[in-house]
Amino acid sequence: MAQAKRGDQVKVHYTGKLADGQIFDSSVGSEPLEFTIGEGNLISGFEAAVVGMSPGESKNVAIPANQAYGPSRQDLVMVVERQQIPPSIQPEVGQLLELRHGENESLAVMVTEVSPTTITLDANHPLAGKNLTFEIELVKIV
Repeated sequence: MAQAKRGDQVKVHYTGKLADGQIFDSSVGSEPLEFTIGEGNLISGFEAAVVGMSPGESKNVAIPANQAYGPSRQDLVMVVERQQIPPSIQPEVGQLLELRHGENESLAVMVTEVSPTTITLDANHPLAGKNLTFEIELVKIV
């Protein structure tokens, strides 16, 4: 039976979990995820886990943070004065905002702390610094 290799276009079902077992994403119940192994469109640990799998095969794989979304970087956390935020925005912890930089650049940030005078914004990926576990089923090599 064929095994998935770099350059293959594949379809997989997956369920991603945090260390505490909380599910953060899943394709189960919807269309399988389709991607080409080695193009770098997914986290490296996920792509590497699919290599060598055969259609119909399932596996659980632990992916350390450095093969997922990388470490949480303190240089991507910023504290801004509340007056720098437009008055129409009422920031709340957990809220996602988009910062504009220049004409065509934007940066997604999450509000992590709100005080009467400052707001702390985090531009790290929400899963940065976290070890992940995936249940992966290779549905098809296209």
